[in-house]
Amino acid sequence: MIIKPKVRGFVCVTAHPTGCAAHIQEQIHHVMSKGSINHGPKKILVIGASTGYGLASRITAAFGSGAGSLGIFFERPSEDGRTATPGWYNSIAFTRAARAAGLYAENLNGDAFSTDIKQQALTIIARDMGPIDLVVYSLASPRRTHPRTGVVHKSVLKPLGAPYTNKTVDPDKGIVSEITIEPANEQEAADTVAVMGGEDWEMWIQALADAKLLAPGATSMAFSYLGPVHTWPIYKDGTIGRAKVDLERAARAIDAKLQAHGGGRAFISVNKALVTQASSAIPVVPLYISILYKIMKAQGTHEGCIEQMQRLFSTQLYANGRLNFDAEGRTRVDDWEMRPEVQAAISEIWPQVTTENLAQLTDITGYRAEFLKLFGFGLPGVNYDADVEPHVTF
Repeated sequence: MIIKPKVRGFVCVTAHPTGCAAHIQEQIHHVMSKGSINHGPKKILVIGASTGYGLASRITAAFGSGAGSLGIFFERPSEDGRTATPGWYNSIAFTRAARAAGLYAENLNGDAFSTDIKQQALTIIARDMGPIDLVVYSLASPRRTHPRTGVVHKSVLKPLGAPYTNKTVDPDKGIVSEITIEPANEQEAADTVAVMGGEDWEMWIQALADAKLLAPGATSMAFSYLGPVHTWPIYKDGTIGRAKVDLERAARAIDAKLQAHGGGRAFISVNKALVTQASSAIPVVPLYISILYKIMKAQGTHEGCIEQMQRLFSTQLYANGRLNFDAEGRTRVDDWEMRPEVQAAISEIWPQVTTENLAQLTDITGYRAEFLKLFGFGLPGVNYDADVEPHVTF
């Protein structure tokens, strides 16, 4: 079939297998162009491995330091008349490239919150890999069925305490408007913590520890975002922010556990704002990212997921332990985004943006291109008018 992008709201409902494979190759090329990461990981488990920072971590570990990897994700394969999700195509492309390079690469497609997937992962690790030296926790899910209670928790993207009104943009239509979001109630906030907080990360580490599948000195990391004052009510001070506080609580608990296990460590990496499937769903954030991209590209400091992870691995994580911790014990690779001159420029542009001047004051064109790239569209060298087979399997 000939596959074209079909955007509905903040999701593209089609994905291009050849384009997704080209996107993976772009990321592999970037990592390899930077040279080997000395003393990098050799056996890595990535929980949430098919898109975004989880995928970038897997690519960086594999092609930067020769790591074997197990990736956990929840993606939908193709069906008659319907393409697979981009994460499905990404994972196949990564697996093929890694194996062609002589690297171990295995995958589990299922609910990472479940006890069953954890047990399957332990079986694979014990059989094929041996103790893991890096665990990357990068789940981005809208819901979680709790493995002990069976309760289904659903996350919400809402402020806390009071309604929040600010500018936002529909990236597809290019319309700037004002949006008001009603605050979450306490149950919604608690459910968001249950989905996006740190409990499941702790469960994974405990399961690995109980099975004696954590290497001495093992590292584990999860990802977070802080951002500027423009987005705080909907992010840092909203339901997501409350979940991230719980994630930081879990990081401290896991760090203590790993330190006692051969001097290991766990931490949160605060990363740059980027176009991802998750960030596209958060009101106000697409407008902020569009302005940010324009400023950082002009300064030559713009990075995508793969550039962020390659920099984290090579200059901090595996650079003789030189992690750039802030006062709260988080490492920071959002440092270029949060430079005062960058944030001052955003604050100056923000109130001026309208539908009419959106293209001039922001990089909405770049935002759209990055968004479509997530689904395999707009990659150089790919013939999007060609007939392509959507049914791709591992």
